[in-house]
Amino acid sequence: MVQSYSSKRFGGEAFMGKKSVFLREKLDIKILILFILRRVVKPVPFDALTELTLSDDAISYFDYTECVSELVKTEHIRIKDDKYSITEKGARNGEVLEDNLPYPVRIRAETATIAFHSSMNRNAMIKTTHDTNPDGGYTVSLVLSDGIGDIMSMELYTANEQQATSLEKGFRDKAESIYNAVIELILEKKDVKQ
Repeated sequence: MVQSYSSKRFGGEAFMGKKSVFLREKLDIKILILFILRRVVKPVPFDALTELTLSDDAISYFDYTECVSELVKTEHIRIKDDKYSITEKGARNGEVLEDNLPYPVRIRAETATIAFHSSMNRNAMIKTTHDTNPDGGYTVSLVLSDGIGDIMSMELYTANEQQATSLEKGFRDKAESIYNAVIELILEKKDVKQ
């Protein structure tokens, strides 16, 4: 039977126009973790699950880590290759109980998981690597994909590894802008004087 949540279980008052709700019971934290894991498509590393769960500072880190450990022991979530995912048991129980989470907590968790998916999708479409050249220097490979195939691929030479990692980071941060700038430069029409 699903327990009805009383207002004593949650702290929080309106604060500067934002409702702040704190999860005080371990059961509530476990339900939130299951809620989040039901919404992520792929297994996530511990640090990503932590960021998603603790996104609004409503939970203590120590309570959170205890809850994750207990959910693993009770087989509601699993760890494989240092990544966490929900089990059938966890999905079933989480679905039944998630409506008991306060509405603001559910909305913040859903918003965080949507942003996480967007970031994961973008990162999956950008590939960067660098290799040492036999004659010195580094070759940096930068690739942008559209999810179907590569839409831009380039290799650049750098003198040292610091430059190589800087190029990789810069490309990861601005891949779409770089692609658009390259296309614009290639297609740019010049005034031809006769």
